[in-house]
Amino acid sequence: MKRILTGDRTTGRLHLGHYAGSLQNRVKLQDEYDTMILLADIQALTTHFERPELIYDSLYDVAIDNLSVGLNPEKVTLVQQSQISAIAELTVFYSMFVSVNVLRHNPTIKTEAKQYGYADMTYGFLGYPVSQAADITFCGADLVPVGDDQLPHMEQTRKIVRRFNDLYGDGNLIIKEPQALLSKTPRLIGLDGNSKMGKSLGNAIYLSDTPEDVRDKVNAAVTDKNRIRATDKGNPEVCTVSKYHAVFTESEYENICELCRNGAIGCVACKKKLNDSLTQLMTPFRERRAFYEDNRHLVKEYIMEGSKRANQIGAQTLIQVKDAMRIKL
Repeated sequence: MKRILTGDRTTGRLHLGHYAGSLQNRVKLQDEYDTMILLADIQALTTHFERPELIYDSLYDVAIDNLSVGLNPEKVTLVQQSQISAIAELTVFYSMFVSVNVLRHNPTIKTEAKQYGYADMTYGFLGYPVSQAADITFCGADLVPVGDDQLPHMEQTRKIVRRFNDLYGDGNLIIKEPQALLSKTPRLIGLDGNSKMGKSLGNAIYLSDTPEDVRDKVNAAVTDKNRIRATDKGNPEVCTVSKYHAVFTESEYENICELCRNGAIGCVACKKKLNDSLTQLMTPFRERRAFYEDNRHLVKEYIMEGSKRANQIGAQTLIQVKDAMRIKL
């Protein structure tokens, strides 16, 4: 069975954007692949090192978010990044093959540095694509599900792997070169119409939100600002709610858009339809979440067992890597 490596930064609870872009695909793929879910607490430190309590709490929150949407702990492996020694060692080795200039020009690094307002980047933040390469290769991942914004990181990983194999492989493949599994789901925008739904932007519906929270957030979502009355003809292309219908009410999406264009459905009724769709989607999430919230000791066991398995796999990878690099007595 081929292996997938995916995961989430532990910087807060996950939202519907994470579900649409990644989590729902994980659920579909867990029966086809050996799936490892990385709880990326080291990567979380690159932007939240001053908030260790958030990272600790989020370790459980993110794990429960993954389990609540239908990931089966008997089928997937939950891995705490900071507990995997192979990741730390490989990060050091790989850092020898990547110049600072290359990292500074990584498009994702530049975008995120601007987003966080970093005029001067820390060594950890600048180098996290190198750490991601270690995340992916310590376990010999075949595939890594990514969005468009993560493709530069994937290409950086592949370059590191090729460089390592060229230097130390002596014609053999020491480290497996991973492939990107590109997400086909459109990115979910924020409820405020912002192009991105983000944890820090206050424009997200969280997987842990109550029915009342979801209803209130949907009701406050931005629609076509030019519509005054329910009978006015609308423009779904500029309506945030229609973009959510495209993902969560897919079978009715074209009809809803047509009704909007003809002024046959008002924004209030349109939002009610979306809330109904989200209620249907999220009710089983809430049931599973309630179970895991009441049994956090099980979640801890899943993470510990998963990390133990990951360390065993990583130890074998390090033996091969160190042998190839002649780092041995």
